[in-house]
Amino acid sequence: MTLFKTELRKSLRKARREHVAAQSGAIRALLFHRPPAPLLAKIGAGSVVGLYSANAQEAPAGGYAKFFHEAGHTIALPHFSAPDAQMMFREHTDPFGESDLTPGPFDIAQPDSNAAEVVPDVLFVPLVGFTADGDRLGQGGGHYDRWLSEHPGRMTVGLAWDAQLCDTLPTEPHDIALDAIVTPTRIYGI
Repeated sequence: MTLFKTELRKSLRKARREHVAAQSGAIRALLFHRPPAPLLAKIGAGSVVGLYSANAQEAPAGGYAKFFHEAGHTIALPHFSAPDAQMMFREHTDPFGESDLTPGPFDIAQPDSNAAEVVPDVLFVPLVGFTADGDRLGQGGGHYDRWLSEHPGRMTVGLAWDAQLCDTLPTEPHDIALDAIVTPTRIYGI
């Protein structure tokens, strides 16, 4: 199954890259600025919101960080002390200027190691592929599945491009399904 998932990730990353390249920068800039109302209705006022620093092909999460920060939520981003370290979350205090972020081990911006460690109540996750039922294919490191298994009961939401939808995905017992997925045109699971 590992070889199949590796090939599937390669194929889905290529499709995602082509999908993003086909969009104009002006269109991409308009997407994922504000979470949809049905999703917002499920997020409590004092919830700590975990997001991610998106790479150039992932659905951007920066607009959501700004939105939730302005709404008074604590924002958390993944933090790795080393490439082989467990993922933790640290507070992201400046989603507008990102002055509190430093390069992490995976070339992903993350909060400085001095930022407060926090535990998100709601977690927005990146993905390579997803199904309408909430199955998710991630990058392959298992970081989110491990973190979620150690912190059960969190609301999990994937952010994705419509082109990442799959009819089915291979799943294993440790894979944790998402509660919802938001794309530019749909909300799945709510």
